[in-house]
Amino acid sequence: MSTHLDIGRFGEQIAAEWLLKQGYDLLSRNWKYRRKEIDIIACKNGILHFIEVKTRRADFFGLPEEQVNRRKIKHLQEAAAAYQEEHPQWRRMQFDILAINLNIKGNSIFLLEDIS
Repeated sequence: MSTHLDIGRFGEQIAAEWLLKQGYDLLSRNWKYRRKEIDIIACKNGILHFIEVKTRRADFFGLPEEQVNRRKIKHLQEAAAAYQEEHPQWRRMQFDILAINLNIKGNSIFLLEDIS
């Protein structure tokens, strides 16, 4: 039986591959600032994307995207500010959620763009 960490890593791999197919350039995965982490940092069309990946095997506890609460968004914003201090060339940015549902019939991927 897979742990939630295994499922999370698997989901992040699916997300990275999907983003590449959609034309994103991946800049970083699991970028850390203190105790905060950004799952994927990517760019497309001159926009820097800070992407939170949520993966679920079932919807008993709600949809993956519903698991991103205000606290998580605040942590994402704080880490993004630190990333921008190190990489000040980016003028346009946005926060996205990539929700992945794993099931036997096939995985579904849903991108919520510019959630802030």
